[in-house]
Amino acid sequence: MLRLLISFALSLAIGTTLGFLFARYRLLDDTLGFLVVSLQTIPSIAWLPFAIIWFGLNETSVIFITTLGATWTMALASRTGIKNIPPIYLRAAQTMGTGNGFNLFLQVMIPAAFPHLINGVRTAWAFAWRALVAGELIAKGAGLGQLLQDGRNLGDTSLMLCIVIIIAVLGTVSDHFCFKKLEDKVLERYGLAGSKS
Repeated sequence: MLRLLISFALSLAIGTTLGFLFARYRLLDDTLGFLVVSLQTIPSIAWLPFAIIWFGLNETSVIFITTLGATWTMALASRTGIKNIPPIYLRAAQTMGTGNGFNLFLQVMIPAAFPHLINGVRTAWAFAWRALVAGELIAKGAGLGQLLQDGRNLGDTSLMLCIVIIIAVLGTVSDHFCFKKLEDKVLERYGLAGSKS
């Protein structure tokens, strides 16, 4: 979980920043934005040989693979969210003195793009979870991916099946009780979903 949380935090920070830059600067969107779309189609496991060469068989490789698995999804979600902010919000905020820099981003763009961002967060969590298991296949020490690899080495189908079930249950429970509830509250607050009370 520590590997997952570190990677997830990194992917949220990097992805949101990239999305902001793509939404604000057309040249970046037309060049690097296209590259990000291409990178999103690459499975995380494809980065495994690079991670081994660059970092070796250690925690850094796992974190690198897991971060890549979620960053591109978050970048595209934040780009979409920021691009869909009504221009009048930005003009009103600038009239009130927020300027064009970090204050505008933090005080106006992030809250206004939050419905899209929270959807991106849910998807990024799922991608990070998948990438983590792929990364742990080569990691030293404990981990569900390592247990899956042990099951393969032993030819133990029941162990592998149990690990797959555990991965599915943990992913579903974390999404349902954390991210789905957060998304429901955000959509309700923004008037995009009816109140359940």
